[in-house]
Amino acid sequence: MARDFEDHCWKDVVSPDVLRIYEPYRRDVYVGERPALLAIDLYNFVYRGDPAKYPEELVDEFPNSCGKFAWDAVEPTKKLFAACRTARLPIIYLTGSVRKGRVRSTNRQTGYDVGNDMMDIHPAFAPQDGDIVIRKERASAFHSTPLVAQLTRLGINSLIVCGESTSGCVRASVVDAYSYGYHATIAEECVFDRSEISHKINLFDMHHKYADVMFLDDIVAHIEATYPSAEAAE
Repeated sequence: MARDFEDHCWKDVVSPDVLRIYEPYRRDVYVGERPALLAIDLYNFVYRGDPAKYPEELVDEFPNSCGKFAWDAVEPTKKLFAACRTARLPIIYLTGSVRKGRVRSTNRQTGYDVGNDMMDIHPAFAPQDGDIVIRKERASAFHSTPLVAQLTRLGINSLIVCGESTSGCVRASVVDAYSYGYHATIAEECVFDRSEISHKINLFDMHHKYADVMFLDDIVAHIEATYPSAEAAE
């Protein structure tokens, strides 16, 4: 179904005056041609603690957890993965480096050590044969990684983006994707953050400047209509 350009989660935090300023960014949104799924930082670290608790309730024990925001995105993200796998779209994971002496993706001062298994992809989204897993040390999926080479090898010219955090590694990756000339579509229900206001404002800003934020059902409907399943093709 056709949706208004501003019909998204930020409606309760962005004023009419600001929307008027951003009117020149209105356009048709879409999923690009020859897409790959870019799954950013769906690692164990952000799912620690009680799934029903918000990050501020977990911060003393699990300072990097996204708590309820992470867990609320699990089922929508599984649906996105399933649609991409059925359509045989390439799936590329980004996760944190565990290299000794690595640099950090942000300036967060925490004083805790990260066990190697914390950077493993969460079991709900376990990589399968043929998927690509790339380790990164900075926020962007593109910075000092072989991502562009992999996209070129696969003939990919657009991305469907999910993962975390909206204001951090997702945003940095989307801005770089735009800079490299890739069309990026963000699945709204499949990205999350530790801060709800940061999540909403960064989605708003990316939607207007660098990417198309779309609802999961619209993305899945496009994938199913454009890429018949392997069974249907046989």
